[in-house]
Amino acid sequence: MADEVIKLQSLRKEDIPADLRAETYFDFNAHPFEHQSLFEKTDSVYAAILGISEYATKWLADTIAEKRSAARAFNNKTPKPAHTIGNFEVLLEDGVVFEPARIIGRVPAPQKARRKDDISYSVYVCKGARVIGADIYLENGNIYIGAETTVEPGVGIKGPVIIGKKTETRQGAYLRGDCIIGNGCTIRGEIKNCVLMDKANFPHPSYLGDSLCGYMTHFGNQATTANLGIFAGLVEKHQRKPLVVHCGGKDYDIGNPKMGICMGDFSQVGCNCVSDPGTFLKPYTITYSLARISKGFYGPNEILKNKPLEHGVIERSPYKPPT
Repeated sequence: MADEVIKLQSLRKEDIPADLRAETYFDFNAHPFEHQSLFEKTDSVYAAILGISEYATKWLADTIAEKRSAARAFNNKTPKPAHTIGNFEVLLEDGVVFEPARIIGRVPAPQKARRKDDISYSVYVCKGARVIGADIYLENGNIYIGAETTVEPGVGIKGPVIIGKKTETRQGAYLRGDCIIGNGCTIRGEIKNCVLMDKANFPHPSYLGDSLCGYMTHFGNQATTANLGIFAGLVEKHQRKPLVVHCGGKDYDIGNPKMGICMGDFSQVGCNCVSDPGTFLKPYTITYSLARISKGFYGPNEILKNKPLEHGVIERSPYKPPT
């Protein structure tokens, strides 16, 4: 008889196993995070991942409305020439350098098809920030760029996105929406539906999707997450089964096929590592280079090593394609 699979979203908060709770991974007393209320309103780390879009959308709307009077407004234009299309708003505080390459706003629907919720979105740039040569997409949500943050040429940002203070967004970074980036971070890779807390360091080419990364976490060069099982990509989206994680001797259905990695404070992933969907690294878990991190729970205070000569890393098995 198959083991019972428990639906994570059906559990009461007090019944969520410790390995799936935010406090296991993030110490907000030692390292306060401006957006920690996202985690306080949810019952598991995976519920927080599912809540990123709703939280970011509301925070952006509220914050931009509150701070609007402190900024100069430009409707459907930029202070200096840029390639623009559609409807959008630019809001700039004092001391900002804002010279994007492109801004893509919402293209109005034909008059007969226009709806009341056909609104345009804004990019709000705080004092001392520099945005030069970037592509700004305001079709689906607002963008907020914190004080003294740098956005280099070649960066692409699709709202909704929140970027904190004094963050370096390097050439080649691609923020695909539903991203919350903390203060003092360094970003270069492709990021989608993620939270990166203060001083998170993802400075090289990589992919991070549907993930949570704690204080001072780090990805080495070419490290990447898988957020969808390799065989799940062979079936239509509506046929994909939710990811199941084994925790405390029980199996939990997280309610969605997609999840990347949950990295506790100070966790580090070495160069050219790949993590399976549903990987959980507790604080101070260090992964050496060239490792494949299988789905599951690791740490805290643990080193993961790739040992091919001692243990081997490749197992060959037959595969029967779906019919």
